[in-house]
Amino acid sequence: MNDNPPKTARKIEPPFTDPLISSFKAGDRVELYGEIYTARDAAHAKIVEMLKNGEKPPFDFAGQAVFYAGPCPAPPGKVIGSIGPTTSERMDAYSPFLIENGLKVMIGKGARNAEVKEAIVRRRGVYLISIGGAAALTAKCVKSAEPVAFPELGTEAVRRLTVEGLPLIVAVDCEGRDIYDGH
Repeated sequence: MNDNPPKTARKIEPPFTDPLISSFKAGDRVELYGEIYTARDAAHAKIVEMLKNGEKPPFDFAGQAVFYAGPCPAPPGKVIGSIGPTTSERMDAYSPFLIENGLKVMIGKGARNAEVKEAIVRRRGVYLISIGGAAALTAKCVKSAEPVAFPELGTEAVRRLTVEGLPLIVAVDCEGRDIYDGH
């Protein structure tokens, strides 16, 4: 008999404030409600280039989350096609720079490298993971999807999503505890 029933998921919504981020602990389950943005590696490269050129990114990072995802085209009558997390390691080359420039909340799958985790701790951010392999189910959480930037990237264009009940797990918290390291 299990004396430790599973924790229920905590309902959260942007903006992601420092007190909210500080309340997360690695391993916590959360359900996300509200607006988030999609961006994968091609969009990350463009955003980094924009920032290095003194330009504003396509959306304000303050209080926002970036979901590493490139959704499939929406079938007739649907808001979006299947949408699942991309392996976060693909964004590790860009993430420390973006974190130093205000990004605090990232959503993906898989472990992050030491440099990303150090930036998360230094800037008091958080890394959340989504369930891989459940893209059709994740799409049911998306209530609206709007292109924001880089339409030439197709599925990798930046989109603003409104989500309801997106299930996530805190993988790396602002203290550096990491579920992949067992800390």
